[in-house]
Amino acid sequence: MNLGMVVYDHFRTFATSISYDLSLKLIRKFLSIKISLFVMSSSKKVTKIGVLTSGGDAPGMNAAIRAIVRTGIYYGMEMYGVMRGYSGMVENDIIKMDSRSVSNIIQRGGTILKTARCLEFLEPEGRKIAYDNLVKKGINGLVVIGGDGSFNGAQKFSNEFDIPCIGLPGTIDKDIAGTDFTIGFDTAVNTAVQAIDKIRDTMDAHDRLFIVEVMGRDAGYIALHSGIATGAENILIPERKTTLDQLISNLLEKEKRKKLVNLIVVTEGDEYGGANGVSKIIQDNLPNADIRICILGHIQRGGAPTCIDRYIASRMGYHAIECLMNGTHNVMVGIVNNKMQYTPLDSAVKAKQQISDEWMKIIKVLST
Repeated sequence: MNLGMVVYDHFRTFATSISYDLSLKLIRKFLSIKISLFVMSSSKKVTKIGVLTSGGDAPGMNAAIRAIVRTGIYYGMEMYGVMRGYSGMVENDIIKMDSRSVSNIIQRGGTILKTARCLEFLEPEGRKIAYDNLVKKGINGLVVIGGDGSFNGAQKFSNEFDIPCIGLPGTIDKDIAGTDFTIGFDTAVNTAVQAIDKIRDTMDAHDRLFIVEVMGRDAGYIALHSGIATGAENILIPERKTTLDQLISNLLEKEKRKKLVNLIVVTEGDEYGGANGVSKIIQDNLPNADIRICILGHIQRGGAPTCIDRYIASRMGYHAIECLMNGTHNVMVGIVNNKMQYTPLDSAVKAKQQISDEWMKIIKVLST
């Protein structure tokens, strides 16, 4: 229920208890106030939208940019691209965009708008400069494609200057609540799977123990999905603690069964120090093990986005403009159970997805 309806309900209750003439005067006064409120809200209609990509790049960001720009133009809005994330807002590096600006980019990785982390935007003075630059161009709405840090900046900026912001989850880590998938995650996982499949060929030929490190500073979803998809014997992720005794005991048991080919997938944010740290621990306890390390690194960020990433980025980008048009502001656009989900930006920043016990049991059962 909106504010006008709440006021009206309270007014109606009050009006029934007073005289007819006084009620009539109050009704006229109420209608004049309601009309004024309507005019005020209409004056805040979003007509010029800026779009930016912030934080780490993710495959599918270009597909999202394309959808945002073309949907905005379809509805008669002026569209602007902000270069290098919040840095472009602070430095007034903002360009007008049309349909041709986003031609032939849906299949490209990275982001045509570039991305960067902006220390100036962390300070109130920097955000004020960014706001003044938006005002110069008449921009009165923002779509921010990025992760939790980007959303945190958007939330602060919107609260301080009353600029409506919409967030799109663009991160390969899939570490944001309120959506089943984030833009870039599927591509990153498939890149990891393809690399690990190749590693397994040579690992099997030499009866080796391979430790593959994937990205995911604070989130283990790439390790979890790619590890299960490639038949990893052990998957080490930040969300679930794996003791050294468990890891070594598991490998010793396999060694007794003459299972010498073992794959361990570990996130870069693992408590034991990633692949290098885990390798040292295993070598100290299993001196005869033939261990090799492969750190996949930034190949997980690049490459043409998969069909899924192009699809969800396009769908989210379209609905971002719809949100700005219908007054649904300061939310992250996500997809849950194949339906659109709108999560307040502050909730998307604070909450994290949880890895269920079912997944951990699947790992244990399938690696025997």
